Formats: sequence, C-alpha cells, structure tokens
Amino acid sequence: MAKLVKMNLVPLISVVIPCYNAEHFIAETLASVICQNLQDFEVIVIDDGSTDNSESVIRSFGSRIKTEFGPNRGASAARNRGTTLARGKFIQYLDADDILKPDALEKRVNALLNNNADVAYSDWQKLEEREDGKFYLGNIIARQIEDINDDPQIALFTDFWAPPAALLYHRRIVEAIGFWNESLPIIQDARFLLDAALVGGKFIHVPGVQANYRVHKTATSLSRRNFASFMEDCFQNACQVEEIWKAQGEITPQQRIALENVYGQTARFYFECDRLKFHQVLAKIHNLNPDYLPTGPKALRQLAKWFGYEQAEAIALHYRRLKSLVQHFCLK
Repeated sequence: MAKLVKMNLVPLISVVIPCYNAEHFIAETLASVICQNLQDFEVIVIDDGSTDNSESVIRSFGSRIKTEFGPNRGASAARNRGTTLARGKFIQYLDADDILKPDALEKRVNALLNNNADVAYSDWQKLEEREDGKFYLGNIIARQIEDINDDPQIALFTDFWAPPAALLYHRRIVEAIGFWNESLPIIQDARFLLDAALVGGKFIHVPGVQANYRVHKTATSLSRRNFASFMEDCFQNACQVEEIWKAQGEITPQQRIALENVYGQTARFYFECDRLKFHQVLAKIHNLNPDYLPTGPKALRQLAKWFGYEQAEAIALHYRRLKSLVQHFCLK
C-alpha cells in the first residue's frame, strides 16, 4: 500500500468525507483515496453521529486519516466542519459510499492548475444495487455544463448535476462560497456547486470516468426517501437564487425562464398535495410573469391557454385520477 505524505507537511489536497451509518462502504471509500496516484493529500472524516459500526471501521485506518466524531447534524454541517479542519490548496468532498478512481485527484489538480480554474468536474459512473444486494457498474454520465447552457448559473440551477465524488474545488472558490447551505438538507451538494457559479467560479471538464456513484436499491438517498422534502428544498432553493439574481441586477430573460421552470415543477407537485403551498408558488411565478404558461406537457399548456393555469392543473389532476381508476378496474 502506498504511503501517505508526512502529516506535518501542508497537503496539496484535503479530502473531506462526511459519514453517517456507512459501515458497509466507508472502508472501500477510504481505500480508494489512500490508493490515489497523487499522494499529496490529507483525509478528514467527520462522523455525523453514526449508530452503526462506522466508528470502528474508521478508527481501523489509524493515523492515516484525521477523524472527528460528533452528534448527527446533517451532511452539510459535517462538510462545513471538515472544511474548517482542511489545510489543502484544493478540496475534494467525497460521500462515504462513493469511490474515486486512482487517477482522479491527479487529473483534476492538473486541470485546475493548467487552466487557472476553480472547479474541475469529471465524468462518472453509477454503481447500481441489484436484487442480490450487490453493486454493478451502470450508466456512465459524460456531459459538460455547456451541454445544458452556456451560462453555468443557468445550467447548474436547472439540469446539470454531478456527485461530490466527481468534483474538485480550489480553496479560493470554497472560501468565496463561504459554507455549505444547511437550510437545504436534500439538495445541498447541488447548491454548493451552483454557489460556485453564483460567485463567478470558472469550471473545467476533465474527460474520463474518475468516480463511481453508488445508487441504492433500498432508496436510502434523502431525495428518494422523502420526495416532498426534496420538492420543498427545490422551492426554497429557487426562492434563494431569485433573491441572489435580483441583488446582482435586473433578472435576465434566461434567468426568468429558468425560475419559471423550477417553480412550475414544484407547483405541479403541490397542486395535488398542498393547495396552500401551490398558491404560494403560483404567486412567485406570477410575480415573474403574469402571463405564465407551463412549458409542458403540451396538453397542459394548451389547457392553460384556454382556461388559465390553475384551472388547467385541476383538469389535469381529474384526468390522472380517472385514468388511474380505469387502470385499477381493468387489472381486476
């Protein structure tokens, strides 16, 4: 096993890992860091109140990693604490069940240095859990921010996402962002990447798969466990981003459309389950565009032209319920 650099030297990279009940994965994750081609790094694990055997597994790595154990406060709080302890010029955030390829840190650091960039992002591959409980290689995600939109702020607010394992941050952009947003417990990793764009960060794509992102069949991810909480995070995030864009100056047409689309997605969800919240979201939409029409589906957009958006949602909801009822009786 390769040796780490002496811990009394200031490391080039700090690898910050929040851990909560990851006893079955944390050893493989740590091994993927320790076996990196580039060895100028420190590893910081913040155990976020695990109730399983994670602590014993972490301690088994001894002095090769820095550890801190505390009460459960959430992944963002753990990452913020790890960032406070970090000494590296670059920071690699890594979830406790994901895996770095051996050349990940080396390629990303070189990309940041050679391009004077703030965030390096690589391609990544899913590790999907099957019925037998084992994980198998799944789809490779290889796309660039520019594939979504030329403006990184728009792309990262709407449709571009990569797991922390696929990202390396320069310390200067981390300091410019300031902290992980603890008010968004579900989508905090997406927001931190967006924050890098909101403070003017420069992004560089590093081709090739350099990380494996674990997808659990048992739906242990926060967004899968509680979709309502996920949608609430999306709404709150949009509200916060709207205020940031307003503070930067007049909201541009592209920004307005992006906000409408995100608000529109949350409005559709809330119409069925929380009508009071729906009207709160609808007010945000109408403040941006009194003549708002949903972008899709086509039938909903046409209904909105004829009857207004709220009535169109009511018709669509009745249709979905009727369709579900018919399917239920047909299956009997």
